[in-house]
Amino acid sequence: MIDSRFMNTKFKFSFAIFALVFLVNTSSFFANEDKESADPEKDKVLIYVLKNILTRGHYITKEINDQFSEHVFNHFIESLDPSKRYFTQEDIKDFSKFKYQIDNQLLKDDLSFYNLVYGCFLERIKKAKTFYSGILSKPFNYSKEETINLDYEKVPFAKNNIELFDYWRKQLKLQTLDKIQQETVIEKDKINKDKNYKVKPFSVIEKEVRSEVLKSMEELYMRIDELEHEDWFSSYLNAIVSGFDPHTTYMQPAVKEVFDQNISGKLEGIGARLQKKGIYTQIFELVSGGPAWKQGDLEEGDIILKVAQGNKEPLDIVGMRLDDAIKFIKGPKGTEVRLTVKKKIDGSTKEIAIIRDIVELGETYVKSSIVMKNNKKYAIIDLPSFYIDFSDENYRDSAKDMEKEIERLKLEGVEGMIIDLRNNGGGSLKTAIEISGLFIDHGPIVQVKYRGENPVIKRDTDPKIQWDKSLVVLVNEFSASASEIFAAAMQDYKRAVILGGNQTYGKGTVQNILPINQFYPKYDKDLGFLKMTIQKFYRINGGSTQKEGVYSDIAMPTRLSYLKNGERDLDGALGWDKVAQADYKQTNSYTNFADVVYNSKKRIASDEKFKKINEYAKWLKESQANSSYSLNYQKFIKDNENKEKEAKQFSSVFEYKSDITFLSPKYEVSLIKENKDLASKRTAWHKNLTKDMYVSEALNVLSDLKLSTKATIVKK
Repeated sequence: MIDSRFMNTKFKFSFAIFALVFLVNTSSFFANEDKESADPEKDKVLIYVLKNILTRGHYITKEINDQFSEHVFNHFIESLDPSKRYFTQEDIKDFSKFKYQIDNQLLKDDLSFYNLVYGCFLERIKKAKTFYSGILSKPFNYSKEETINLDYEKVPFAKNNIELFDYWRKQLKLQTLDKIQQETVIEKDKINKDKNYKVKPFSVIEKEVRSEVLKSMEELYMRIDELEHEDWFSSYLNAIVSGFDPHTTYMQPAVKEVFDQNISGKLEGIGARLQKKGIYTQIFELVSGGPAWKQGDLEEGDIILKVAQGNKEPLDIVGMRLDDAIKFIKGPKGTEVRLTVKKKIDGSTKEIAIIRDIVELGETYVKSSIVMKNNKKYAIIDLPSFYIDFSDENYRDSAKDMEKEIERLKLEGVEGMIIDLRNNGGGSLKTAIEISGLFIDHGPIVQVKYRGENPVIKRDTDPKIQWDKSLVVLVNEFSASASEIFAAAMQDYKRAVILGGNQTYGKGTVQNILPINQFYPKYDKDLGFLKMTIQKFYRINGGSTQKEGVYSDIAMPTRLSYLKNGERDLDGALGWDKVAQADYKQTNSYTNFADVVYNSKKRIASDEKFKKINEYAKWLKESQANSSYSLNYQKFIKDNENKEKEAKQFSSVFEYKSDITFLSPKYEVSLIKENKDLASKRTAWHKNLTKDMYVSEALNVLSDLKLSTKATIVKK
């Protein structure tokens, strides 16, 4: 959940105090680091400013002590080496002299722990390249009886370099075995289709697979080599800030830019998604309706060799890291970029001129579909996020779009509505409040609380009710933050039936994005941003959604039912608590709310499909708990075959086809005729809706609801 305010008076610290206290001696720092890429002064500025912002402004008061030190120690090492590929127990022992000293170092802006670990890490990266190339140069012993455990939290660090090499060998052997098994299946399929096909012998498959694994490792380390000191230091900063809570994060400038794109649903550029392909920058996907898509010459798979700004000389980007290449390709609306491209289709080289524009990431936005059931017209609105553009108040946001979409649906005579919030991870607090207000008269929506202060009730102040008919809200285990504010408000008012997974994600905190430079304005280098938890939010009934989430009125089995995937499973998540209930009155929207919920639960309990999904969810939990794999070829193949047999019993678990037809609303029909890409996306979405048993049950519930003539839908 993001608060739309960048700045709060709580954070207006004294810059004079910063300047007086910040006395830096950098001569001894980064003894193990490349002086050209490291910026020790900037690193110390970041440490100093971040710790002051966090201790003064974070929602919780956190003491920087030995326990905090241990957290930073463990998290930084894990962030660098999550698979135990680099460090040994000897290294950890060496690092451990600082295990309970990091808190003292942070207070002194001392980077000794970071320098030691990072310097060692750089050396281990170099050594790793000799490990994997040597290991993959010859066949493995596939008859050897040995296993590997992929639960790295339980696997100890290697005792020494000899055991570390063996860790690498086992991991690469598992990777190779997995690919051999896949290739073997492909060979069987080929002989089944063509009896004359000559099957490759094991030795040939094995050699080809090792070559593929080697290539993938080389590409991985090519990308690792592109990472700079700033990238690794960000990991250290995040190990520190995560000691306050898991949603407080440090963002480099480039990361913040991606974050803004995600929450606004737009960017300025050519409208192409790029990927690294060896030393090349390749077109992965064109954004429908974007400048490159409209221009028509650029295609998926094309490789960009050079980039020129308008009439300027082109810049060769071959070998350039992807983030840097993107900086040259993107640019302000109305400017020209000329791309020298190697075409995938024929290998020819071509220069393509594109005028940059604002690119809307279409799948970010609200969309709806019309459906007939029992001779009544209903609608489903998909709301993928609570998007907003903080920098442009005139640009579209989710609240404006929802209001407009509902108005269009009303004109078509829709009598009931499903709002699909599945996998909606949240977004803007402001839009969550405004969207909630579309379904009630003015009244409280959510309570927001700073540390040490009484909660503030956030209200819908607009007396207009955009939608006063039946409403069902569809959620799952990944509906989070702003989704939970909306679902909780609709549940507390009894304005809607909440249907889906047992409970939502459970993120009941609000973050603010703070440009760090504003706390040290005389520093001229970009310090990035801090996304910091500044508030908790509470339902109008007083309970927090933190950890608990919103429990569905009608819980339906999903594949995630028994897996750890919520806020409650995060290390360091803030706890659940409650505040006083706000003054509100339930809407009494339906005469048969309890009966509809009861009948739906009864249908679900007796439905063989849902029973099978529940069995599948239990099986998933059991299979994921087993993290040990045999590295003996025969046993590996047999274990995989057994797992496939077990999985086959669930192969049809989500096979479902309703006889319901989903159609685009009238206003979208003309748009679809003009835009083939939009047409194909809508066709695919509507097809998926017909195969969605959760949507079908939501429609059953919607059609059963009876509106009360005495409904208030208001808080006066």
